[in-house]
Amino acid sequence: MRFVDEVSITVHAGDGGDGCVSFRREKYVPRGGPDGGDGGRGGSVYLEADEGLTTLVDYRHERLFRAEAGEAGSGRQCSGRSGSDCTLRVPVGTLVDEATTGERIGDLTAHGQRLLVAAGGRGGLGNLHFKSSTNRAPRQSIPGTPGERRELRLELQLLADVGLLGLPNVGKSTLIRAISAARPKVADYPFTTLYPQLGVVRLEAERSFVVADIPGIIEGASAGAGLGVRFLKHLSRTGLLLHLVDAVAEEWGRDPVAEARTVVAELAAFDAELAAKPRWLVVNRIDALPAEQRPERVRAIAERLDWSGPLFGISGLTGEGVSALCGAIMRELEERRGGDGAGRRVAVPAGE
Repeated sequence: MRFVDEVSITVHAGDGGDGCVSFRREKYVPRGGPDGGDGGRGGSVYLEADEGLTTLVDYRHERLFRAEAGEAGSGRQCSGRSGSDCTLRVPVGTLVDEATTGERIGDLTAHGQRLLVAAGGRGGLGNLHFKSSTNRAPRQSIPGTPGERRELRLELQLLADVGLLGLPNVGKSTLIRAISAARPKVADYPFTTLYPQLGVVRLEAERSFVVADIPGIIEGASAGAGLGVRFLKHLSRTGLLLHLVDAVAEEWGRDPVAEARTVVAELAAFDAELAAKPRWLVVNRIDALPAEQRPERVRAIAERLDWSGPLFGISGLTGEGVSALCGAIMRELEERRGGDGAGRRVAVPAGE
């Protein structure tokens, strides 16, 4: 399925039905009086978050959505039928903006959450409402009001606890495959990840977190180069960023420190608030080094980066150090949530 995270749509709520002008006409009932019924309410348009959806592709081609109009009232005090509502399902994490003004209408962050985006018109009043002692045969009625029309911009921002950062081919997809059921494409060439991936990491019953992987970021991404900058917004809801660097980049003629600084610079150029999020350094692919060299290589990269934050050495391929990383992430998230892990500090084993 094609990944689509931004669309523009038009929604039309249903118009209210008109009120009716009618008079009672029955045998042996002279001058029966007014009996015009009210018009029905127009249908409204709602957006509903559905955790089973991961893309806005359903709105890529169909852009106009209408709710049903209310029916007009009729005689014998019969009200018109109200129009059916129109409910559009969207992924959890969808932002809804007014396209013309840019005003934020809502943010759908929970499964089943509904948002009214276009209210249906009110039904008109029949002439029954206008009868009085001085106006016994009213011929007035009120027409239904039109339903709202709106141009909307929908933008999907994935909901995840942890986001993976790094240049292409540093092993982000391999890591998310190792710790979750997500199955992104893995290959020995850049840009195997073409759209964001979500994976749920379950440590035990009721202890889990969600990881988001986006395409690798390259130099110049903030100016439009590569794919990563387009999807950086999907990390804006995360509480923790894992910055992956390649432990054996030098063996391939690359500098892992320069690569790490490139990612940080592009992150800051894209969004200062995103760059300020808590970030852990994860040195991946230590399995490609002799066992005795692994801790030293991890520390050397951290020293060159002048890194003082949480540091991990792992292998997404063999699983070395991955359990320690996931356990530390879970404790950190529990501490922030105020759950069972509140008050405990995260132990960060460097070079494991």
